[in-house]
Amino acid sequence: QVQLVESGGGLVQPGGSLRLSCVASGSIFRPNVMSWYRQAPGKQRESVAAMTYYGSTSYADSVKGRFTISRDNVKNTVYLQMNSLQPEDTAVYYCKLSGRVDYWGQGTQVTVSS
Repeated sequence: QVQLVESGGGLVQPGGSLRLSCVASGSIFRPNVMSWYRQAPGKQRESVAAMTYYGSTSYADSVKGRFTISRDNVKNTVYLQMNSLQPEDTAVYYCKLSGRVDYWGQGTQVTVSS
């Protein structure tokens, strides 16, 4: 089993920044892909960013140039640096680890509001 714990969410004003972290523990299959998803109220969960074990990244068009995903394979941690946050970025942000199976964290709330 793998456990994922996200942290770093909160309330931020438009234009502000937050850094999310997700720590994985347990029987972690390697190599793997670690990703961030988000789900806004009344909307489907959507992919935000992903990073392979070897460092390849992908981003949703809506966050390109504003969000940066990174990871520390020694610490089994993935990060999401979010800059220039806008109200439409408000959502619960989830971490996912994809190896033989997918594992999800419980999510962290990000609210962008003045």
